Amino acid sequence: MRLTLRQRQVLWAYAFLSVALVFFVIIRWYPALLSFNIAMRDWNTFKGSGPWVGLENYAAIWDDMWKPRSDVRAAFTNTLGYVLYGVPAQMVLALAVALLLDRIRVLSTLFRVAYFAPYVTSAVAVAFVWNWLYLPQTGLLAQVFDILRIPEQPFTKSPDQALASIAAVAVWQTLGYSVIIYLAGIKQIPATYYEAARIDGAAGVRLFRHITLPLLNPVIVYLTVLSTISFLRLFALVQNMSPQGTGGPLKSTTTVVLEVYRKGFSSYDMGYAAALTVVLFFVILLITVIQLRFLTRRFEY
Repeated sequence: MRLTLRQRQVLWAYAFLSVALVFFVIIRWYPALLSFNIAMRDWNTFKGSGPWVGLENYAAIWDDMWKPRSDVRAAFTNTLGYVLYGVPAQMVLALAVALLLDRIRVLSTLFRVAYFAPYVTSAVAVAFVWNWLYLPQTGLLAQVFDILRIPEQPFTKSPDQALASIAAVAVWQTLGYSVIIYLAGIKQIPATYYEAARIDGAAGVRLFRHITLPLLNPVIVYLTVLSTISFLRLFALVQNMSPQGTGGPLKSTTTVVLEVYRKGFSSYDMGYAAALTVVLFFVILLITVIQLRFLTRRFEY
């Protein structure tokens, strides 16, 4: 049976798409589904599958959440802190930078590459550089503060500043992606809208408020959801910037994903760790649904 050109094109399309599908099924979907099974068992990292314990791992997480100094409670509290610090800062800064880059005509590509470069840089490398920048006395920031007569700051060495310091690095690293997406959205806004508004006497802030911001609604919702998920899953920067990678000092920077890693590969309690991942999955799902529901309506026009 001879296939038509159209049938052959469709067949080849599915053949190439199947590669990505197999990758996601084996690398992403299967481990994710397996975690639901592991969460219901007393699973040891070295011994493997243990007896079925039902919801005992979830009950243990619930009990730990109410203990004032528990690692799990600190992990969820800090993760929420990263979201509250990072998402608004990234959204506002990225939009401001995108608006400025949209006005640049000379060397615009160079500036865009400069902002995007940290996003494609390894988190380990980023953490190494910023650990040096944050070093007391010998770090670059310490030297700048000394020149400006500003008191030396402990940054990641202080429980009061460590979380905000790491959140600032996370914003810096991921800012470029948001800038590029914002720029793409801004470029899609027809210039005729601005021309008509200027004829009616609008300018400056009014143009931004009544044209740019509403028409960027899909971009804002998309980036807000993506940024929130990114900060909820923060791991590499925390592990490489906190003392001994434990989420210190005094549990001030630990996250849920770091706690999953510690429970699974330090305490070898993979059942508890898998239950944490399931809880985090539903937290992310709930927050995403809420954001899609309310942010979309908030910017309707």
